[in-house]
Amino acid sequence: MTIFNSVFTWFMKKRIHQIELFMKYPNEVQEEWFEQLITRAENTEWGKKHHYKSITNLTEFKERVPIQTYDTLKPYIERMLQGEQNVLWPSEIRWFAKSSGTTNDRSKFIPVSEDALEECHFKGGRDLLTIYFNNRPDAKMFTGKILTLGGSHQISQLSPDTSFGDLSAVLMKNLPLWAEFHRTPDLDIALLENFEEKIERMAHATKDVNVTSISGVPTWNLLLFKRILEITGKKNLLEVWPNLEMYFHGAVNFTPYREQFKKLIPDDNMYYLENYNASEGFFGIQDTKEPGEMLLMLDYGVFYEFLPLENLHDEHPHTLTLDEVELDKNYALIISTNAGLWRYMIGDTIKFTSLDPFRIQITGRTKHFINAFGEEIIIDNAERALAEACAQTGAIIRDYTAAPVYFNGDECGAHEWLIEFEKRPLEFERFVDIMDETLRRVNSDYDAKRFKDMALRRPIVRNVPKDTFFNWMRDRGKLGGQHKVPRLANNREYVDAILKVVELVG
Repeated sequence: MTIFNSVFTWFMKKRIHQIELFMKYPNEVQEEWFEQLITRAENTEWGKKHHYKSITNLTEFKERVPIQTYDTLKPYIERMLQGEQNVLWPSEIRWFAKSSGTTNDRSKFIPVSEDALEECHFKGGRDLLTIYFNNRPDAKMFTGKILTLGGSHQISQLSPDTSFGDLSAVLMKNLPLWAEFHRTPDLDIALLENFEEKIERMAHATKDVNVTSISGVPTWNLLLFKRILEITGKKNLLEVWPNLEMYFHGAVNFTPYREQFKKLIPDDNMYYLENYNASEGFFGIQDTKEPGEMLLMLDYGVFYEFLPLENLHDEHPHTLTLDEVELDKNYALIISTNAGLWRYMIGDTIKFTSLDPFRIQITGRTKHFINAFGEEIIIDNAERALAEACAQTGAIIRDYTAAPVYFNGDECGAHEWLIEFEKRPLEFERFVDIMDETLRRVNSDYDAKRFKDMALRRPIVRNVPKDTFFNWMRDRGKLGGQHKVPRLANNREYVDAILKVVELVG
């Protein structure tokens, strides 16, 4: 494996030059992909309907194709699920990534074309390695195995010609041989549908393997790590896997989990690399050693548009291209892809932290926010406030969610937070005050509503018992994979459901 590691390092570094090219010529690369996508799809049903053959520029494209959501594309996708081809995209589509649903559906089925597999998802995976080996020339991760904790949904047949599963399951079923050789555990364990059984079998199957890197969603990885330590009686993961050097993570903000990982992996040389790989496409990779931002990947068969959040509900919202965006402003991400998603709003919001090259942060969801009183709290605000409160009080958060408390008689509104602590703050009330003060500092709308408690009073923070969120997610059939605890909601659906089934910790 040492020889393979050396050869692979050399091969991957060749890709760095191409990455540097799109960093240097971002607008040209995006324009080229726009033209390629339109040309490839002009003879599809969708392309004919919107007259792609006569589109000569982006303005015409925007005029002919309104911004889409899953609900607007659903009639086309449902036919594709039954095996119809050349509907939204010309190449064969046999795979669909199952993800969290919309208001009208429990689940979404996102088409994954052969082009998207090879030129987007797998290319993103290779680039993760490219960037890692470029930043750490002495890396030895291919001297061992990569532990992959994937989705909780087994591959299932929708028709004789189509299959679906969590994105991670779809990717694992299609991995090239060299990648599958370096992955652990075996697929029969990795793709188990019963998540609790999977954790148990993964722990036993991997505790004696030479694991050098780990990939997965932090929430679910922590459950696996703690079970392995219980089985082995070891104090930390380095006693189990002494050659562990890398953790690839994504899907949720890593900040609340950082301290837990440091305790489980007490090594300052441990490398953490964030990526943005959604069911709809692979969009970003952390290309520097410092956390907090990702390079927007521009040559994956995805054309990007950016919708200013304040224009989200306009009747005909105006989107921006890369040359028009600004720093530190929130945008809804709109994509057109080589899987046939056209001007598709995926539901994530991002902001740019750099314009040369283009680097982004995920700031939240278009539907996950609190704006009951005009305060416009987004996930980025919440994460910053909680991080500051934890830093100053020694707390560590395992999970949380928040929702509004509505006006009641003479009592003004508030935000109610349910927090499950890994380590409770030394001074609970001070934790609440710091969180509140930070929210006021980072969000002027929140600050205005908090002025003299006129519209919003001090947050109500409730400490919920251990495993509250795990049990709630399990009862909803949402364990594992890309399922995530909804952090913010503009209604009380989640908070009230959790409060009904828990006793608050004193």
